[in-house]
This record gives sequence, structure tokens and C-alpha cells, in this order.
Amino acid sequence: MTNADPFMAIADPNRRHLLEDLRRGEKTVNELAGQLPISRPAVSQHLKALLDSGLVDVRSEGTRRIYFINRPGFDRMNMWLDQFWS
Repeated sequence: MTNADPFMAIADPNRRHLLEDLRRGEKTVNELAGQLPISRPAVSQHLKALLDSGLVDVRSEGTRRIYFINRPGFDRMNMWLDQFWS
């Protein structure tokens, strides 16, 4: 994980939509792009921001890249938020 701010990553509504879609299961870029009114390259750029912030991860299967939620990235955000409720 890089030091990209996960809160900045989720500030974009397209990225939040991607996260909601990935919450339902692993998907390829093409599958994700079919759910948004933006281009496939734009989806890839949004996924890069989510990867850099540690909120999603990716694995390769042949020529396909499969994206999925990275639970530890959300755990770190939850830990930070929890300090305000303790």
C-alpha cells in the first residue's frame, strides 16, 4: 500500500460506486466499466486510485485482472474513525 489518502479516494462518487459494486463480488475492469457512464480507461484510473489507497486489491488470472475489496484498507479507516466514538 502506498500513502495515498483513502478518504480522498472515496471522495469521488465514481469510486464509491466501484467500491459498492466490488462489495458484491470480484470483478474485472470490463465488468465494472459496464456499470458506469464513463470510459474503461477512466474506470482503470479510478481503480488505480483505490489500489494506491489500499481499499482494493487485484490479482491476475491469465490476461484478466480481477479486482476485489481489500479488507485491511477499510479496517485502517475504521480504526481512525473509531477514535471519535470512544
